[in-house]
Amino acid sequence: MASEQHNLSSFDVAGVPSGKGKRFAVIVSEWNSDVTGALCEGCCETLKKHGVDDNDIIVVSVPGSYELIFASAVMMQKADAVIAIGCVIRGDTPHFDYICQGVTNGLAELNAKGETPVIFGLLTCDTQLQAEERAGGRLGNKGSECAVAALKMANIEK
Repeated sequence: MASEQHNLSSFDVAGVPSGKGKRFAVIVSEWNSDVTGALCEGCCETLKKHGVDDNDIIVVSVPGSYELIFASAVMMQKADAVIAIGCVIRGDTPHFDYICQGVTNGLAELNAKGETPVIFGLLTCDTQLQAEERAGGRLGNKGSECAVAALKMANIEK
């Protein structure tokens, strides 16, 4: 029996802290831009909805998902939280596995060693449809969920 899928982007708005006065870097992969653009839009809209000024959202484009690591490391010095957004869709070669593992490990290492939280917004999908469902489709917008995570993490006292 398959479990019913729900829109995972619904969250308790009252439980999301204000981002007023905080800076956020949104690093976005250009690869699969139809998906990553929608994720970025959902992310930025959610940040603004929770008090973040337009001038405190820095959007940086990178060529692909692997480049999210370097750009995130650079932007950690300039923001209260970094949101790394990318989308890798499985193809016919093991490239998918190498990129997904490399980005996962790289962003995890930045989180473990850095003082600025890096939010993992990499979609790892088997199909284009799965990606679209997570970028504003029936499963919500994971970019919005990443923004909520960033707001919460940026408000953790250091």
